[in-house]
Amino acid sequence: MKRIFFALCLSFIFSSAIVFAAEAEFVYSGSVNYSLVERTDLRRYDNGKYAGLVSREIRSFIVCDGGVYDGDFYMSQETLRDRQIVDKGIHTSIHSVFKIHGDGKLEMIEDNGFPTFRSFPTFPNQKIQVGQSWQAQATRCVDQLNKGIPTRMPIFVEYTYLKDEVFQGQEVYVLSAKWATRYGNFARTNHVDYAGDSTLQKAQGSHNATMFIRKSDCAALVIRDSVDETFFYSDGNQYSFRGTISLFTEYPPTVDKTKLIPALRRAELIDEDGAKFLASDAPPLQNGGSKNVAKNDDSKNPFGTYNGEPTNTSRWLESFGDGKPSAKNSDKKNSLKDDSKRASVSVEKTSGGIKLTIQNLHFKADSPELLPGEENLLDKIASVLKQVPNNKLLIEGHTADTGNPAGEMQLSVERSRTIAQELSKRGINPDLFLCRGSGSKKPVADNSTREGMAKNRRVEITILE
Repeated sequence: MKRIFFALCLSFIFSSAIVFAAEAEFVYSGSVNYSLVERTDLRRYDNGKYAGLVSREIRSFIVCDGGVYDGDFYMSQETLRDRQIVDKGIHTSIHSVFKIHGDGKLEMIEDNGFPTFRSFPTFPNQKIQVGQSWQAQATRCVDQLNKGIPTRMPIFVEYTYLKDEVFQGQEVYVLSAKWATRYGNFARTNHVDYAGDSTLQKAQGSHNATMFIRKSDCAALVIRDSVDETFFYSDGNQYSFRGTISLFTEYPPTVDKTKLIPALRRAELIDEDGAKFLASDAPPLQNGGSKNVAKNDDSKNPFGTYNGEPTNTSRWLESFGDGKPSAKNSDKKNSLKDDSKRASVSVEKTSGGIKLTIQNLHFKADSPELLPGEENLLDKIASVLKQVPNNKLLIEGHTADTGNPAGEMQLSVERSRTIAQELSKRGINPDLFLCRGSGSKKPVADNSTREGMAKNRRVEITILE
């Protein structure tokens, strides 16, 4: 009898140890740049009749800067039945900005429909053991008919902590996530997104997903979702989708500076100081190194600026009109007097990667068409970008403020695409480009002066890492 009691005690202790070892506290702490890929493979049925396979891939590059995530999203591919449409080459991105809190909840700051899954997963505020479940609300944005009008649907997800595992060489938590699609009068609250597609009346269906959550920071490495849902529209048509949605988190390669720095020097876009700084582990410049980010004290911030003027050791950040740094400060000031007569390039570290800013490119007035004379500069930049063939390239256009925000935004997008097209002609893989326009939203100088407006008209190329 004593032996049996002793064996039971050992069994209880051993079981308790297993349970304790499997207990986990989920806290999201991701704080690095990443790429999110959403791949959809769904069978589509129109009014009950099979209409073909819908394959769609949404890609993004997301930069983390001080806890704020700045993302560029684009749809790269779509397939319908036997006809394939492949959007290869230069992509115009859709911009979104958001925060992710420790429990995984996502807070949108600039919402243009992406990411499509938000606050997914959301974690409990207490430790969880294998086999235990919890519930949390998330949001899903849908645009099933590709109208360009995302509809935000609340979803109520039940999560279960299944097990621990090693996935792709990394320790992960494996979770299941189940929820029902309920929108319009199928929802308990009759929820309708009045900013979404007004023709979408209701939706219903089911989802069953498996998640691989990295233990080190609770980032979702892979989510595989089995889908079966139907959408009902005001014209009487209904569309059903059955299949899978997969989400992958990928991490960009580090820029190979052993190749990039010599290329920048050959192109005469940086000098010796700049080469040393880029090769160092120094952090990115605050605010992109633009204005008022440091006192005029090189020992405190040797690559900062003071009242918009560069400190001595930040000389390499200054613009190079002919590709050659000015030898003296007086020469530099003289060369800056007539910005309208020279193109300039500056190079700097940012949270997104290494950024090349091209000021004063000569376009036709109110046009994305480049004027003759920019070929040499574009040749130099292409020679640099060829050294980073595996890194995405964000090209962002900027304009001066002329009182026409919509026109400025459109022009800035078109000019960013022009630069991408010109660089692709020079041998840069067009699949690497993400194009974004910011109009006059991000000035670097005073728009009330001619000189300031010239500085605000610029194109920025960031080698993302």
